[in-house]
Amino acid sequence: QVQLVESGGGLVQAGGSLRLSCAASGHILSMSDMGWYRQGSGKQRELVATISSGGTTNYADSVKGRFTISRDSAKNTVSLQMNSLKPEDTAVYYCNAYLYTGRWGTYWGQGTQVTVSS
Repeated sequence: QVQLVESGGGLVQAGGSLRLSCAASGHILSMSDMGWYRQGSGKQRELVATISSGGTTNYADSVKGRFTISRDSAKNTVSLQMNSLKPEDTAVYYCNAYLYTGRWGTYWGQGTQVTVSS
């Protein structure tokens, strides 16, 4: 059984920073892309940032220059440093990983709330 557990969400004022972390555990034989997605109230889930096993990153235009994704492959963790936060960044943030447990599959964390006040 694979689990992805996020931490680091919370309430912050506009212009502030938060760091999200996600740890994957279980019978993981290999891990490919990892990423962060978010879902605001009444909105569809959207991509925030992804990082490949080789370290190639991809960001949504709305967060470029403000958010930084990183990973520690040895520890099966992925982090998201969020700076210059805006009220429109308010959402539930979900960790995502494409990994191999004997078969490849996509796994999701339970989500962590980020609220940015104006």
